Amino acid sequence: MQRTVLITGAGSGLGRALALCHARAGWAVACADIRLDRAQETRDGIVAAGGRALALPLDVADDASWEALRAALLDAWPRLDRLVNNAGVSGGGDAADVAMDDWRWMLDINLLGVVRGCRCFVPQLRAQGGGSILNIASFAALAGAPGLASYTVAKAGVLALSESLRGELAGDGISVSVACPAFFQTRLLENFRAPDAGIRKAAERLMAASRDSADEIAAALFAALERGRFLIVPTARERWLWRLKRLAPGFYHRRLMAALRARRAP
Repeated sequence: MQRTVLITGAGSGLGRALALCHARAGWAVACADIRLDRAQETRDGIVAAGGRALALPLDVADDASWEALRAALLDAWPRLDRLVNNAGVSGGGDAADVAMDDWRWMLDINLLGVVRGCRCFVPQLRAQGGGSILNIASFAALAGAPGLASYTVAKAGVLALSESLRGELAGDGISVSVACPAFFQTRLLENFRAPDAGIRKAAERLMAASRDSADEIAAALFAALERGRFLIVPTARERWLWRLKRLAPGFYHRRLMAALRARRAP
């Protein structure tokens, strides 16, 4: 039987790359996005290559939208083998400077959007006897860098949620993984919010400097999922930094602050 996957935010960036990666491996792919036209583009690319796919509208911040998606998906396919909670937005700024409306926006989409996805489909995964979940967090959840307060908190919440789910679902045959990629070329900054334009420009420089593509990140995540990995840090530099932070947190913090001072120097 062909395996099936639902990917949120599948209309662009990492979501689209993950959709194409799963399709090349023989999976049927449900492409969900707040922009249905973009989801349809991803679906059309899969179908044109001989794969099987659906395009579905989804606002991850809306409970009713999740319920409508579940009904449509399970009407089309009797089983869901993998849920990928990928959809998200980005923002920057210090904790005291980010407007409360932007805090709510970030948490409602990047954290509670993942919560909604899990609440919506965990009962189905349990009822069918198993499956897998991949939640997309960020290396920001591990790095502890200043200047990305709301984004870091939301993604750290996704990491913590995934750790809880991993234990809660272990007896149900449902594996849980969480991915923590760093900056790479994508449309993540399309809806970026920050207290001033300089923060966006700094994020644009970091993204432009990345040598990693969405396709490369997607391939690394898919391979790690096939190996049953829980915490997936897909790039070597970030894996090294994560080990450094765990083994020498004081030294890591000093290195981090020195790098930030150098970056901000005129």
